[in-house]
Amino acid sequence: MTTETERPEIERILPRIHARYTPLRDGQLADYIPELARMEPDSFGIAIATAEGHQFSVGDAERPFTIQSISKALTFCMALELAGAAAVRARVGVEPSGDAFNAIEFDPVTRRPYNPMVNAGAIAISGLLHEVLGDAAFETVLDRFSQAAGRRLAMDEAVYRSEAETGHRNRAIAHLLLSAGALTGPVEPALDLYFRQCSILVTATDLARIGATMGHLGEQPWSGRQVFEVSAVRDTLSVMFSCGVYDYSGNWAHDVGVPAKSGVGGGILGVVSRQLGLATFSPRLDARGNSVRGLAVFKSLAAELGLHVFDATNRGSALIPTYFKPPG
Repeated sequence: MTTETERPEIERILPRIHARYTPLRDGQLADYIPELARMEPDSFGIAIATAEGHQFSVGDAERPFTIQSISKALTFCMALELAGAAAVRARVGVEPSGDAFNAIEFDPVTRRPYNPMVNAGAIAISGLLHEVLGDAAFETVLDRFSQAAGRRLAMDEAVYRSEAETGHRNRAIAHLLLSAGALTGPVEPALDLYFRQCSILVTATDLARIGATMGHLGEQPWSGRQVFEVSAVRDTLSVMFSCGVYDYSGNWAHDVGVPAKSGVGGGILGVVSRQLGLATFSPRLDARGNSVRGLAVFKSLAAELGLHVFDATNRGSALIPTYFKPPG
């Protein structure tokens, strides 16, 4: 049971961190997607949701933005469940690539994308989902994302059209996937699903609730519904930890130590297993495609709340409400 003396502590942490990084205006919008270049650049929200169904937020945590590459983690999780781990591993690996998210590079040994968190791997996963689900693929993806968020989500039609009209590099990747056997073709249905899933609208609060669902072993804390299979969540969090923030993933694992996935819409989703989901939204990106403010916020939250998976000092324990329970 949460007491009133516990609640204000975490509620004071978030506004303090939000105020600390509000003046930070480094980075640029993702202008290679025309619709994303129209975003309000100084939007900034932070949200936390716990595995026991508590929520905290500050700033623009309810402002909608497109999920973009954060969708890759969720479709990977779905593919593991719907197609099976063997079928997924036949299409995509789990190794960090060290390359940019849109690199046209495959593993030279397997001739498959390095991992599902870069564009090549995510398009391969979208193709696999379309093979399994057919024309119902996008509605199934949207429904599963909505279940995890705890509310009905929608797609931004303008962003979808913008991505479909300008996604020539992703089309090149798809054709290389087809030639390598990581797609069975045709490429357009896989690409269409990929563009659509990236265009789903979410808020920081939605992402935090999705993170709490994953942290709660796939069970949505508010509805009690099992949204993702436990084994699929485990494998997804593993790849998020090692590959989730593009070619910054090694630094992230060292500095933050939380499974996470970023997106060029300005969001970052983090998951602390069996405890909570964290999310930030700020659309100014660094050169790697990660939210500048988001990276800074996650570093501060990890330090102040003791969230790093290998943090044995418990420095943040006095600040964590009792319902943030460690595993075991």
